[in-house]
Amino acid sequence: MLFTDDTDAALQAAVALVNSSDEPGDPLGSVDDLSAFLASWPYTGRLDATEAELDAVRRLRPALRALLLAERDEAAEIVNGMLAKASALPQLQRHDHWDWHVHAVAPDRPLEERVVVETAMAMIDVIRADEMSRLDRCAADDCDDVVLDLSRNRSRRYCSTTCGNREAVAAYRARQRA
Repeated sequence: MLFTDDTDAALQAAVALVNSSDEPGDPLGSVDDLSAFLASWPYTGRLDATEAELDAVRRLRPALRALLLAERDEAAEIVNGMLAKASALPQLQRHDHWDWHVHAVAPDRPLEERVVVETAMAMIDVIRADEMSRLDRCAADDCDDVVLDLSRNRSRRYCSTTCGNREAVAAYRARQRA
């Protein structure tokens, strides 16, 4: 295990949120879509299920993308800014199926604030472990999504099986033509 379970989950959720903006017909197009997203990537605390909350979460994507793809020193500055803006106060929590882990924002804070703080807290582990290379852009020529590589051998190059398969087919066809 490279990172703790809560760090893995926060990083995966952030990558899924960031990559959702590139898909045709925004997968966060409605409040119901946001609820479905949160069923797959649960954040603790309140869910208002309003258009304002949906818009606020959508607006997070560029900032989170910048954080996930930043160089290490820049990422540290971004994390510090995010945590300061949210007045984050780290505390140990245990709930649901999670053992003791760190929360830095109260569960009654707005969803977008909780998403930012949980992502920033996860990035602290990435930065401290000097593992920024675990986050990169998809290697597919026609994709700019973020890739989170949690594999032991650092072999993940594509954001999804679809991109990997599409690149493999293109390489096969190029070899066949040659």
